[in-house]
Amino acid sequence: MAEVEVLRASVLAALGEGGTGSGVDVVGRVCRACVRLLPVDGAAVSVMVDAGHREVVYASDAVSTALAELQFSLGEGPCLEAYAAGGPVLVPDLAAGPPPAWPVFAAEAAAQPVAALFTFPVQIGAVRVVATLDTYRATPGSLDAAELSTALQVADIAALALSGLRDGGDRWLDGDGRWMEGAGMRYREVHQATGMLIAYLDLPATAALARLRAYAFGHGRSLLEVAGDIVARRVRLDEEFR
Repeated sequence: MAEVEVLRASVLAALGEGGTGSGVDVVGRVCRACVRLLPVDGAAVSVMVDAGHREVVYASDAVSTALAELQFSLGEGPCLEAYAAGGPVLVPDLAAGPPPAWPVFAAEAAAQPVAALFTFPVQIGAVRVVATLDTYRATPGSLDAAELSTALQVADIAALALSGLRDGGDRWLDGDGRWMEGAGMRYREVHQATGMLIAYLDLPATAALARLRAYAFGHGRSLLEVAGDIVARRVRLDEEFR
């Protein structure tokens, strides 16, 4: 049996066994297998409830984590493009020129050992794209037809793994983030800080998140750092966000 089919069978078996956090554990298994099966150096899976509400379920390494956080901080990148377009985003040589849709991310990503990016939407049945499988490698080069086919199969298996994190309906997260607790809820404070800005400035969620991103970028800080300071009241909304 081909390794990709072995992976599919193991995911189905693990989900059948159930258990707390099994969904996150199985997503991690898919990411690690992705790195073995494809000429990539790292992989991550992110859930996209909407364009501004995102959580990293699993990242295989520090570079994958950094790329995910960078995209969320800037509000642009291959993950968000794949989510919006509903199709793969393939960049075989990042140094050849920044993609027009995300020039700032491309410039910031140059600080990482990343030369190529391949991102695939993850979809369950006929529902809207709600997640992405994000991969990178340190050397430039395209995926050939066989490798692309394998990547699409892995993305399909990632959808199966993510089904272990659903509540039986369309929600991926509840108010306390308990469905994603096994993933660490990296952006919990960002969502809390956004909610505080919504209440203080009387803005829609997307506009409040944009203000938060602009503040972080303008002060040369990460979105996670600024959000943590807002939630902890180390940054006063009445002084910084009038």
